[in-house]
Amino acid sequence: MEIGHPDRPLAVWVVSDGRAGIENQALGLAEAVQRLTPAEITIKHVHWRPRADKLPVFLKSPALLDPSSDAVVPGPGEAWPDLWIATGRATLPLSLAARRRSGGRTFVVQTQDPRLSPSRFDMVVAPAHDELAGDNVFRITGSPHRVTPARIAAAAAAMADRIAPLPRPRVAVLIGGRSAAFDLTEAHAADLADRIARAVRAAGGSLLLTFSRRTPAAARAVMIDRLGKLPGLIWDERGPNPYFAFLGAADHVLVTEDSANMAAEAAATGRPVHVLPMLARKPGGKFARLHADLEDRGATRPFTADLPVWTYPPLAETDLAARAVLEAMAAR
Repeated sequence: MEIGHPDRPLAVWVVSDGRAGIENQALGLAEAVQRLTPAEITIKHVHWRPRADKLPVFLKSPALLDPSSDAVVPGPGEAWPDLWIATGRATLPLSLAARRRSGGRTFVVQTQDPRLSPSRFDMVVAPAHDELAGDNVFRITGSPHRVTPARIAAAAAAMADRIAPLPRPRVAVLIGGRSAAFDLTEAHAADLADRIARAVRAAGGSLLLTFSRRTPAAARAVMIDRLGKLPGLIWDERGPNPYFAFLGAADHVLVTEDSANMAAEAAATGRPVHVLPMLARKPGGKFARLHADLEDRGATRPFTADLPVWTYPPLAETDLAARAVLEAMAAR
């Protein structure tokens, strides 16, 4: 599929506050568009001045951005992009401004539920578990992401000298942390670590362990202490996070239930995804809906000590969203 100008690639701006979990949604969707049609991707990071950050969406303008932000308005002689893909609360005023100021030239896509009427954007790519509805809402399981078979295979190959000697099955363990809905106390982390260790030892396998920025320090420390004697690799936060490599090398993926992003990304591998329980701080709500969806599609099961093996078609939700974006652009 090729959309846009025959004489040049599609110009795509990816806009976020730069946090990896936020940026990867917009960037993953942009890269999926690029796999379907020639496109040039420009990444934009934005931050509001402290006083402006608390203002309502409709009172913010690009003039109130912190000087450290990238330019989100074309300079003299420059054109607005063909496609604007943004994620996160910080980008909402800018997405609205881009749609208005570009005079319709720019097709504006917002990922996640913007908490504004979807009609204010050209398209909203939203997680199905948010239950957002609208004529221009495209719902997918989870959020857009950057996990593809090619990317994780290449990342694993780049670490083959460290991963290949490890005994199989290789068990990737992706640990999240405290959030509004879940908690990971030191005691719960210790219990999870002990259960994971028993499962890996019983299988005769090895461990590939990585943490998120939300993992509490005490939980991280106790898990490293209790899992550090297993064969495997534990990311020590030095150098790039080997997240993609671990997904590419894994025979099983264990992921804590607090992260919708990690669960959906793990389901793109086609490997068994085992969901680790967390301590609930409030009713499950959208997380319960997401995990029910993933389980219904055959991707996930609750973690048990015996690490059962099963197969399912890898989820390719980001590719579906990219195709929907291009079709909507072509139909304008």
